[in-house]
Amino acid sequence: MACANAPWSEENFSCSICLDVFSSPVSTPCGHNFCRTCITKYWDEQVKYKCPVCNKLFNTRPDLQVNILLSEMVDRFGTSVRVKEQPCVEPAEVPCDVCTGTQLKAVKSCLVCFISYCQTHLEPHQRVTVLKKHRLVEPIDRLEDRMCKKHDRLLELFCQTEQVCVCHYCTETDHKSHPVVPLKEEYEVKTAQLGNIVSEVQQMIQERQRHIQEIKDTVKRSKADADREIADGVQVLAALMRCIEKCQDDLNQMVKERLKSTEKQAEGLIKELEQEIEDLTNRSSEVKQLSHTKDYLHFLQTFRSLKNPPPTRDWTTVEVRPPSYVGTLRRSLDQLEETLSMEIKKLCDAELKRVQQYEVDVTLDPDTAASSLILSEDGKQVYYGGVMKKLTDNPKRFKHKMYVLTRQSFSGSFYFEVQVKDKTGWCLGVARESIDRKGWIIVTPKMGYWTFHFKKDRLVFRDDPAVRLPLRAELQKVGVFVDYDEGLGPVSRYRWIFARKIILPMDLAIHR
Repeated sequence: MACANAPWSEENFSCSICLDVFSSPVSTPCGHNFCRTCITKYWDEQVKYKCPVCNKLFNTRPDLQVNILLSEMVDRFGTSVRVKEQPCVEPAEVPCDVCTGTQLKAVKSCLVCFISYCQTHLEPHQRVTVLKKHRLVEPIDRLEDRMCKKHDRLLELFCQTEQVCVCHYCTETDHKSHPVVPLKEEYEVKTAQLGNIVSEVQQMIQERQRHIQEIKDTVKRSKADADREIADGVQVLAALMRCIEKCQDDLNQMVKERLKSTEKQAEGLIKELEQEIEDLTNRSSEVKQLSHTKDYLHFLQTFRSLKNPPPTRDWTTVEVRPPSYVGTLRRSLDQLEETLSMEIKKLCDAELKRVQQYEVDVTLDPDTAASSLILSEDGKQVYYGGVMKKLTDNPKRFKHKMYVLTRQSFSGSFYFEVQVKDKTGWCLGVARESIDRKGWIIVTPKMGYWTFHFKKDRLVFRDDPAVRLPLRAELQKVGVFVDYDEGLGPVSRYRWIFARKIILPMDLAIHR
């Protein structure tokens, strides 16, 4: 890019003998101009003295007069030509600090003068002996940042204690007792660490990409579950009259709203993960770019901000939980119980078969049974004995509550049934494995107990406050379905709880 435009072409300042720009131009009596060396040499080789341009003859060898005006113009033209050959400074490039008017692009920066020079103004540093000793580097913007603000000296050292660049005077004052090393030495150390940072950032990106895929897979499974649940509802309700259509619409809307909530949650998490990936990718690019710089100061000043990755969420405990649809259709049909009692019964039977296909066998643990409870030999039945037996003080045994646990522990989603026909009082449920078994226990979910009991025609869920459950008919057996994903809820493992006057069936069920 040209920065100066000469009003005359090179031909106007060229010697007609050598055809080059005038060097020490002189004028002949006839008014023509030549380089002093060219015309002198020309006449030395001639018998007659004549002008090479107009061929005018001179009786004697003319005295050559220096053309002062032309010399000045040639000097300006030469400078203009040199400027013309040099590029002007572009955005993001370092300008020459000496240029006035149009600034040219700097080709070197002097760390002694703290000035950046274009090719023209750099000439003294290439010619003068004293200036040749100055340290020249690639052009650097804002050379003042390389100066210690306190001592106005060059930042040449790195304090390993405070992780900052310092000058020699700093090592004698504020950093006197701190270990310091040359910038290049610390640069090499930090450069070696860049590889680890890049690797860590890439690993974080891969982890988040895996989370995105897991979330997408969960949403896909949720959609399949939703489609299956809707299909089951359509199959059950298809044969019903118009009074059932509203029930079907309500069911579909409920399922879709749950699915929509799951998808919305998943979309939010995916966007957050993608944003973190974008931030980490940008950070990775910055780190890679920094790894190629040879500017020690810029590297060290920038390294601290790049060493730690941008703040991100801990995704190890975050996941999208698919909504559960078990019982959704049944609750919809309950609203039409009078006209749909037969369909409800069919639905309940179908759902029961679905959970019973995961049948497991459990037995009661005598080491946990309260002293007033009596267990059958096979561990399938328990009833209240009325008398407290003298038993060994096992740490697993309930002391004040007439409870007993099963030997088996379960997590996830599961189902079990208990025979309660002709029983006047009973209590059952699930509990955390780490519950207190010795003190005066408060049986609430907050304390790790999820139980409900029956007494005198009342069915109550034990909470604070207690919740009374509707009882439509005499109970023959009770089925309990637990929908729990390990790591998401307030507890880590569930165990069965069975209380007095309860007879267990031979088979229980677990459903995931």
